[in-house]
Amino acid sequence: VQLQASGGGLAQAGGSLRLSCEASGTVSINAIGWYRQAPGKTRQLVATLSLGGSTYYAESVKGRWTISKGNFGNTVYLYMNDLKPEDTAVYYCVAWPAGTTTPNWGRGTQVTVSS
Repeated sequence: VQLQASGGGLAQAGGSLRLSCEASGTVSINAIGWYRQAPGKTRQLVATLSLGGSTYYAESVKGRWTISKGNFGNTVYLYMNDLKPEDTAVYYCVAWPAGTTTPNWGRGTQVTVSS
């Protein structure tokens, strides 16, 4: 599975950004999600979307963000609303291929939220 992430950038606190992750390849995917890593902090799972439509959100983003699949192709979006400075991090798209618990990683995209 190859993953192409985009959509990071700079936002003000309270603003919004949308991250996109396009998956390609011939392997079936069980789930796609996003991790983030802020400077000096451990990597954190932020949100996931399963093949069946189930979602997971970290407590820190629950109620503010939404992960969903696009209407065309294999693109998953992370809608980040009400951004906070503590959301500043590098965000990584990940996908769990069918038959494995080891995710594939895409390149990170920087999100910076100013106060």
